[in-house]
Amino acid sequence: MTTPVCTSASDAATRSLPSAMYPSFTSYVRARQPVLLRTARSLTANPSDAEDLLQTALTKTYVAWERIEDHRALDGYVRRALLNTRTSQWRKRKVDEFACDELPEPEPVSGQDADPAEQQALHDAMWRAIMRLPARQRAMVVLRYYEDLSEIQTAEVLGVSVGTVKSAVSRALGKLREDPELGLVR
Repeated sequence: MTTPVCTSASDAATRSLPSAMYPSFTSYVRARQPVLLRTARSLTANPSDAEDLLQTALTKTYVAWERIEDHRALDGYVRRALLNTRTSQWRKRKVDEFACDELPEPEPVSGQDADPAEQQALHDAMWRAIMRLPARQRAMVVLRYYEDLSEIQTAEVLGVSVGTVKSAVSRALGKLREDPELGLVR
């Protein structure tokens, strides 16, 4: 088993505090560190960033230790320091954007035609075929596949049984498979 090479930044902070100057700060950090670290983790996506954020907020608190009159409100002070520090980091973040001579074209997804005109023609043909379905079957197909509702939700919306939805959708899909305009696409 290997020994860790480095420890977390917040643990290092509690060990390296000049306790001779502010022993109450040292005891506060040792007692409240887990709670404050959870707060910092809720503000960032990365645990390492949360530790850095807490370290920075504790540094700001340490600098202002003598000015803080009510030590019962320290958690609020540190939370505000966490939030202000995180907001400052967010505002300063670098956005990488590069100008180029040509716009990159997206790679076609396998199984799809690369020609947008053909995709639009297929889309139009599908809608014409759906419009030729009886109104009830059309409603069920649209709710199931375009609105992405489950069979149970479709049945509730239309006020029919789940079995009715299953059989009507099955018949509608059969008609769509036999549609001559869609047969050319296959």
